[in-house]
Amino acid sequence: MSLRHAILGLLSIKPMSGYELKKVIDESVGHFWSTDQSQVYRTLADLVDGGLASRRTIVQEERPNMHVHSVTDRGLAELDSWLTAPLRMPPTRDPFLARLFFADRLPPERIRELLDARRRELSEELAALETLAVPAEAADLGQELRLATLDYGISVGRAEIAWLDSTQRRLERITP
Repeated sequence: MSLRHAILGLLSIKPMSGYELKKVIDESVGHFWSTDQSQVYRTLADLVDGGLASRRTIVQEERPNMHVHSVTDRGLAELDSWLTAPLRMPPTRDPFLARLFFADRLPPERIRELLDARRRELSEELAALETLAVPAEAADLGQELRLATLDYGISVGRAEIAWLDSTQRRLERITP
């Protein structure tokens, strides 16, 4: 996935300003595809330049002009093409796992600290995901699919915490 596809997808739901997009990204796809405000604005400019999005300026009194972006038919075609293209699994690059792989150089208490720090980080992210407002029943297919991505994030977080607990128990059997 690229940021451009995330933005096209969000603009396919509704037109938004760059500021609104960043806020929506942080509250939704930002849990698995993060970005900063400047990247959002650069990508929006590229999408407009490429004809994949349009920009409408709204003049506001006593505030800067607001630029609302909409996806174009060409942008929807690009999004649809990306949605149906085959995906290749990206190479895994997990700094935590790399550290754990070589952590036998550390004393056991430092390894425990490494595992505990990861558990705290995951627990915080999991708590954030679990507090997101979830309707009892999805209103439409789009909402159901977005809820499925939330469920995935929660499931992965819980699974990794269970793996950390299991790893900790295994290490306790062989380390003082």
